[in-house]
Amino acid sequence: MGSADRATDGYQAVFFVEEGQVARQMRASEFGAFLDGYVGLSDLAETDVTAVLVELSGDLLVQALVFFRIWFDEEGRADTSWSLPIEELAKRGAKGPDMGAGPIRLVCRSQCPEPRFAEDLWDPDMTPGSNHFQAIRKAVDGNALKFRKLEPVTEDEDIPVLDAGSSSEDGEGDGAGSADRTRLAQLIREQRLRIKTLQSVHRDTLADIQREHRLELQTLRSEFSDLKQKYERQRLSNEQLKKRLSERNEQYLTMQEQIAAGGEAQKRDEANAGAELTLLREQLDRKQRELELRDDRIVALEQENHELRNREPAENSIMDHLKRQSAFLVAYQPGAGHVTLPFDAIETYFANPVAYAAERCGINEPAYRDWLEHYEKPVCRHAGPDGKACGEPLMRVTQPAEFRPGVDDRCAKHQS
Repeated sequence: MGSADRATDGYQAVFFVEEGQVARQMRASEFGAFLDGYVGLSDLAETDVTAVLVELSGDLLVQALVFFRIWFDEEGRADTSWSLPIEELAKRGAKGPDMGAGPIRLVCRSQCPEPRFAEDLWDPDMTPGSNHFQAIRKAVDGNALKFRKLEPVTEDEDIPVLDAGSSSEDGEGDGAGSADRTRLAQLIREQRLRIKTLQSVHRDTLADIQREHRLELQTLRSEFSDLKQKYERQRLSNEQLKKRLSERNEQYLTMQEQIAAGGEAQKRDEANAGAELTLLREQLDRKQRELELRDDRIVALEQENHELRNREPAENSIMDHLKRQSAFLVAYQPGAGHVTLPFDAIETYFANPVAYAAERCGINEPAYRDWLEHYEKPVCRHAGPDGKACGEPLMRVTQPAEFRPGVDDRCAKHQS
């Protein structure tokens, strides 16, 4: 598309057509800017536009029309792959309607000089009331693009002199016949174009109807397939229900037979159950009495234990001397050393000597036992892949509170 608005002897414009009317007009240079991608039209985003290249003479009369299509993408920019040579096609258009300056050069889908471009063109509507040619002529007459009308240059011409013997009436008759033949030829061309466009519209309409029919047929086939699947599922479900119902009926009849045949057996079972229940009740009563006796025995033992704990030791016995502190009990535990046990702590000590020693050392029992293991055998306790300890001799830590597991019980090689 050239960037100039002027054709060889006039002007060029592009009209966008919507619903039989010219919706937008622009000069050729402005349309070229859209093709070059400099500007976009957001209101035309993702739209297939029907447009017309209009070539005008200097006195603003239509000389050529090219009815073409162009796609605008999601950003409102013209399709970058669009390369329809509309200007070249306009020069080669066939004769079309007379729009004020004689038959125009017309290029449309049904009248295209290059069949390979036909799919990118469209046919105008010539129906009265929605005639595209009339809408274009009306827009041209309105001159919204402000083209300057060029007045034709007139020159003095020799006036022909008629021969005195010639008949003026014959000349007028020939001129009238020629005009009638021209009008008739123009009318025939217009009718042929209308027939072609109607045929093209008919083909497009038929193609649309066929496409809708195919889509509708596909939808019906899909619905039929769904219904068929639903029917098959329902049939299988009914068969399964019938089978389960038959099994339930058989089970019900079997149960009735078993009930009828097992009435006496049930009575015997009830009698046996009653005897077993009586026996179980007697056993339960006996166990209850045994529990009561055991509870009484536990209370008596607790009372006896309390009396033994609080009973005064026999005179001149060891416990009597320990209580009166005339004798002392001394115990030895590693880390805690020799410990003099008070009378009240004797029982606690003998219950758990290790815990008693750990408390005296100011640590808990597990930590004391960990240190005690190191104290009794100061070697590296790191276990290798085979599970055996390293066994490297180490310096003994004599104070439990200073012992560091993972450090003092590991050699330099295995310290964590």
